[in-house]
Amino acid sequence: MIDFGELLGGTGVWWGQAAAEPRPLVDALLEPGRKRGPLRLFTGLSWNDTLTSVLGDDDEMISYGGLGALRKLGDRLQVVPCHYGAMPRLFAEGHLPADIGLIQVSPPDDDGRCSLGIGSDYMADAAAVTPRLFAEINKQMPAVPGAPSLPLERFAGMVETDRRLANETVREPEDADRRIAAGIAGLIDDGDTLQIGVGAIGAAVLEALVGHRDLGVHTGMVTDGVMRLIDAGVITNAAKPIDRGFCVAGTALGSTELYDRSTELPFRFAATSYTHAPQVLSQISNLVAVNFAIEVDLTGQVGAELSRGNYLGAVGGQVDFARAASYTGKRSVVALRAAVRGRSSIKFVLEEGAVSTGRADVDCVVTEYGVAHLRGQPLAERRRRLIGVAAPEFRDDLARKVAEARNS
Repeated sequence: MIDFGELLGGTGVWWGQAAAEPRPLVDALLEPGRKRGPLRLFTGLSWNDTLTSVLGDDDEMISYGGLGALRKLGDRLQVVPCHYGAMPRLFAEGHLPADIGLIQVSPPDDDGRCSLGIGSDYMADAAAVTPRLFAEINKQMPAVPGAPSLPLERFAGMVETDRRLANETVREPEDADRRIAAGIAGLIDDGDTLQIGVGAIGAAVLEALVGHRDLGVHTGMVTDGVMRLIDAGVITNAAKPIDRGFCVAGTALGSTELYDRSTELPFRFAATSYTHAPQVLSQISNLVAVNFAIEVDLTGQVGAELSRGNYLGAVGGQVDFARAASYTGKRSVVALRAAVRGRSSIKFVLEEGAVSTGRADVDCVVTEYGVAHLRGQPLAERRRRLIGVAAPEFRDDLARKVAEARNS
């Protein structure tokens, strides 16, 4: 059993997310019966379904959103609403737990350095300010050229494994997703640089871009859809103003094939302090940001965190990219289905009360019923255009609410 030393109450521990989640270390840390005080814990997207049963009654589970298995924690999950690009600073200032870090890395190279491989993002930044690091050295974590790395002597303890990286399972895009994707594809020109969110709509958008040419990628997560467009000659990164020739991302989220090929594909994995930095994004003049929402109000405000009072999403990198794309780039796009479970997703006011992205950072809203172009439009015209892309059965009610508010 790995020796974490004395774990006093209040000790702050973070660990990597998604395919880079170091499950053996997390399982050892939270092993029932281990003598420890209540811990302050942080991770991002987790696929660890055992968290609901292994957390101590007094442990704090903190994250930047309700992602993956963290959603099952309900009120036990403490969400820090923050822009993804702010996380390096939050770790450095001690707002996020950073006494101990658990990280998954590749086997050491000839110089004794272990690559963070396909999982660089906040882990690379947090590692720089964390006194004690523990490593899972996984033979199947690829040593991606150019990715951040750490020397063996940086680790206070380590375990060696040989296990497949966890795969992301994405719902197959449906007809509504593909209609949304077609609308988004029409907003993207040859040579644009893309940031795109993940999920079924994101996968459908990438499928819809097969006829484009010389696209580039600068995003938070690269997926199988990006890999397929590289293979098809669509993504070449030839027209990027910076990092020309490379897809820049913090992590990879997809299949074993994506992970295995990450060393041969033109990927450059980097820390969040680079991928989401405003001074970097402002240099990408052809940036098109494509993000997704749970609800949008009739002025263009976006809610991407809560549904029926439950955390299902995050602020994440949406504003980092949306603001850059709208202000110094080319276009900020927000997409969502017009209705979900019999309720309109286009709202008179945001029902969940949390504005994830402000209306000034949204240029277009896309549903399966069309594209609402909002850039430069006054509020009255925004309302009219957004009602036009709402589900038809809700348009009259939305128009009625607008009229009542005007006459009140």
